[in-house]
Amino acid sequence: MSGRSRRWSVGDTLAVVVAAAILAWAFAPGAGPDLLRLQQRWGWPAPSGGDALVALGDADVAEALRALPVRDADETPGYQRSSFGQAWADTDRNGCDTRNDILARDLARPVLKPGTHGCVVLSGTLAEPYTGAVIEFRRGEGTSAEVQIDHVVALADAWRAGAWEWEAGRRQELANDPLNLLAVDGEANQDKEAGRADQWLPPEKSFRCPYVARQVAVKTKWGLSVTLAERDAMARVLSGCPDQDLPES
Repeated sequence: MSGRSRRWSVGDTLAVVVAAAILAWAFAPGAGPDLLRLQQRWGWPAPSGGDALVALGDADVAEALRALPVRDADETPGYQRSSFGQAWADTDRNGCDTRNDILARDLARPVLKPGTHGCVVLSGTLAEPYTGAVIEFRRGEGTSAEVQIDHVVALADAWRAGAWEWEAGRRQELANDPLNLLAVDGEANQDKEAGRADQWLPPEKSFRCPYVARQVAVKTKWGLSVTLAERDAMARVLSGCPDQDLPES
């Protein structure tokens, strides 16, 4: 065996460059599919909206996002909450109002008030999705507002996204659709107000992908539109989680 060291060739250099490029494409946020999900974990910059939309691949949530109609401007009549009917109506006719339905669904170990046919939730534990906190819910004048039911697609946004053209009954069904509702921290809900994905995202970064995917699912189900800025923001979030499922309920 020769004692001379092996010379570094142009081919070796090219192989290293190609390998580095492949690794960057696979794992670096913004360069490829980000297989280590560093973007989602650390909040690294994502690709620009248009590039992110192209890079999403063919997952159900990506196809649904691409299919959403894009509106140019908000030229709609003024929004009023009353246009969506009675707040927390019993649209599924199970005898319970929607707020209590969602509390019973989202709280762990819910305690129900006797004599209410299993409807009124008195207490329970919420693993709060928007902040990552754990909230001990207690029904009462000074405590009930600590847990609020959020419209994931805000009703004001839904109005501008096409609901202003619907009949009142359809709007009320949307306002009480469990797919569009989550029990959340009251302060986070107030902070969100009617923000779209380009205007507000949950402080808990690990929930941003499920949150945006749920917005896409709601808008797909109800035939609602997005703004260009909103669609781009959704694509940027979803680019960090290529395996994110599209919620069905």
